[in-house]
Amino acid sequence: MITAANRDGYAGASVSAVIGEAGVSRPTFYEYFDDREACFLAAIAEAHDQLIAALRPAVVQGRPERALQESIRALLQFAIAQPATARFLTNESMAGGPAALDARDRSILEIEQIVQQRYDDLAPGQAIPDFSSRMLIGGVYRLLAVRTRRGDPSLSGLLEDLQSWISSYEVRAEEHRWRALAPSRPPAPSPFLPDAPLRAPPPLPPGRPRIPPEQVADNHRRRVLFAAALLAERAGYGATTVADICKQAGIDPRAFYAMFTDKQEAFMAVHELGFQDLMAVTAGAFFAGASWPQRIWEAGRAFTQFLETNPTIAHVGFVEAHAVGPGAVQRVEDSHVAFTVFLQEGFQFAQPSTPPSRLALEAIITTIFEIVYAQARASKDPQLSGLLPHLTFLALAPFLDPKRANEFIDQQLATE
Repeated sequence: MITAANRDGYAGASVSAVIGEAGVSRPTFYEYFDDREACFLAAIAEAHDQLIAALRPAVVQGRPERALQESIRALLQFAIAQPATARFLTNESMAGGPAALDARDRSILEIEQIVQQRYDDLAPGQAIPDFSSRMLIGGVYRLLAVRTRRGDPSLSGLLEDLQSWISSYEVRAEEHRWRALAPSRPPAPSPFLPDAPLRAPPPLPPGRPRIPPEQVADNHRRRVLFAAALLAERAGYGATTVADICKQAGIDPRAFYAMFTDKQEAFMAVHELGFQDLMAVTAGAFFAGASWPQRIWEAGRAFTQFLETNPTIAHVGFVEAHAVGPGAVQRVEDSHVAFTVFLQEGFQFAQPSTPPSRLALEAIITTIFEIVYAQARASKDPQLSGLLPHLTFLALAPFLDPKRANEFIDQQLATE
């Protein structure tokens, strides 16, 4: 299953593909598994058990204050030793639907619990990262997903940069503010938000349209996109069919196939629509700030509020994208790079002796993506704007240091 899914994706990891790799008969397969999904989930569980068996002793034997850094070391060493299993666990598990996502998230949660058990042994006054271990681990999972999917041979070279990035959030444990993702009072609405959430246009009246054909096509297209997004939020990409989309959109299947080859192409268009609008809103807000920290705050305010007001688009972009296929995964990875643009100016504010690495920028963005993913999975109305101080600390601390980042956040909160 791991070999088939890594080669062809979850959609291509059929029972036939699996038994072909395993060299067993179909009846033998069904002696062990009820269906393909059961086999897929069993493979995730076994991969997770192998990771935990390697990770737990590494964390337990290390110093308590270095527990999170040691978990990152163990993750990287596991990916180096077992690249196919690591790719499957960090990447393909995100394509298998709600049950596979649950299994992936439980894996990250267990790592967080192992780290927390070591933190319970801390002596008073010791400094540890003032951010959610679960989200930071999830951000590293996403980094590894990119690199294992590409077969990156230099994973060991990531360790120093990632551990340094994690250490940049260290604060005395009794002074922590951001480890719990508890939303605060949402800020005032960003002036850069659209006047209304994105939504499908109303259906055209019956009879021959009295508008140009290109306007008819645009109406049909947008109704298809929003129908696809709504159905994916309700049941997931895998359970959504073209017939379902056409029924929800109120169009004839012939109109659908005049615009899209299949449902994958339609979902790719949904992802592109969401990304373009999200980037436009975020960029517009970013350039309104008077200083780089203020620009990060304003960009974060617009980013979180746009996703809050468009939860269906957020669900497709941050939860369902891996299920859509390699093209959508590539666009997610491209968006990681695109959003690091907002962090580049931070190098002008960094202490000369300790600037964060370029990898740290990507890690900040993948952690933000993990936070949005977790919120979108947890609720149809994700509460993101109340996490603006958390996201700001995540972005600023590696450049300014935690104390200066907190001082800036307090100034912003005092003016809201």
